[in-house]
Amino acid sequence: MSDDETPWMRLLRELFGDDAEAALEELERMGMDPQALAQASGMLANPAMMDHVLGQIRSLVSQSQGEDVNWTLAHDVARGVAAQGGDPTVSSATASALRAAVSRAELWLDAATDFDPSGLEPRVWSRAEWVEATMPTWRVLAGPVATSVSQALGGILGSDDATAHLGGDASGIVGSVSPTVTGMHVGQAAGEMAREAFGITDLGFPLLPEPRVVLVPSAIDDFAAGLGVPEEEVRSYIALREASHVRLFTAAPWLPGHLHNLIERYAAGISIDTEALDDAVRGAGFTEPAKLQEALTHGIFASHHSDEQRETLRSIETLLALIEGWVQEVTVRAAAPHLPSIGALREMMRRRRASGGPAEDTFATLLGLELRPRRLRDAATLWAALTQRVGDAGRDRVWAHPDVLPPAEALDDPAAWVERFVSGESEDDVDRELEALLSGGLDGAAGDEPSDGPGGEDESDDR
Repeated sequence: MSDDETPWMRLLRELFGDDAEAALEELERMGMDPQALAQASGMLANPAMMDHVLGQIRSLVSQSQGEDVNWTLAHDVARGVAAQGGDPTVSSATASALRAAVSRAELWLDAATDFDPSGLEPRVWSRAEWVEATMPTWRVLAGPVATSVSQALGGILGSDDATAHLGGDASGIVGSVSPTVTGMHVGQAAGEMAREAFGITDLGFPLLPEPRVVLVPSAIDDFAAGLGVPEEEVRSYIALREASHVRLFTAAPWLPGHLHNLIERYAAGISIDTEALDDAVRGAGFTEPAKLQEALTHGIFASHHSDEQRETLRSIETLLALIEGWVQEVTVRAAAPHLPSIGALREMMRRRRASGGPAEDTFATLLGLELRPRRLRDAATLWAALTQRVGDAGRDRVWAHPDVLPPAEALDDPAAWVERFVSGESEDDVDRELEALLSGGLDGAAGDEPSDGPGGEDESDDR
């Protein structure tokens, strides 16, 4: 067999065309023995495997042409990660049991909030179904930052000394590395969250375009294991939380879009630490996409924030704390007469959020956005005090518009804010804002940012 007919030369010619010989020399200069690698992989004795490898490479290069992020690969990786350890189709018995839990939750919530259910039929999904339904939102939220990472990575790989020896015709494969690695990165993060998400509101806002209750039984069962709480109570508690979120988003349709806009505004100001990325690339080596993808999880985002980013981050944290605090208040009030273990369940959820659950980890990995509910306890205190003073209806009307919500400084002293509200000062403000909104005096309700003010960051033990 001539050199041109050996499997490794076929592979190199597939990748580098007329520069295959230069590529072989460069690999040998780097201490690699293509023949030994081919022998170890079994390609020499298995032409079908060789054809499979070439087909995979062709597919990756083809998918990545003209794209900064290989979203097809992101989808496939997310599905693969979500399926690790098994992802059986949801049985009819399990689906029926969880739909019954949702029905109970909706009845209990009627006694704790004036907000109505969404009216859409609840869904019970496998992890794969969760991935399929939520990937469009991941593309919107993570797309701009993923594109920035991909372009920065492409610049580093394109100028790397090792690739310089491979010749100009190698640009096809080298150019596909960056979209491929970034696609793997996004898919890995989405797949990891799919393994732990209870529904579609774990992030604090829905991952679907319409507010609908969704439950993922495999994640709920994993959470229930070892808690020492009856499984039915765990399911009811998770159903209550998911249904509470959905009621809020249904009653305040501006809320999901407002949060999306804030996150996109924050992400638009993110800068990549190219020196840290370059170090990571050189440590991983450009020939191993899996190692490159792992390198993207370690310190590639610039640590400094602009004043606008800090302000936006405060807005995001405040709004997420207010959402989570309201959900906690409503859930506990609805569950108290029915779930003996509500105290233990609430504490386990608090610990999960404080230590960084899948939602927080995903945002940190994809956006460099640390979302810890540091002010959750203050927000829950505010909603509980407000409920005691003005009732469910008075509490819930605060969600009429972003400019009516408590600002960040209200969480510094919840009791004082509630007192001002009850005394009429804040209530008059609410009435004025609502009147202005109804008369068209407020523009861009879904895009305006809440009046957070300069409130400091709480360092409570909810971290």
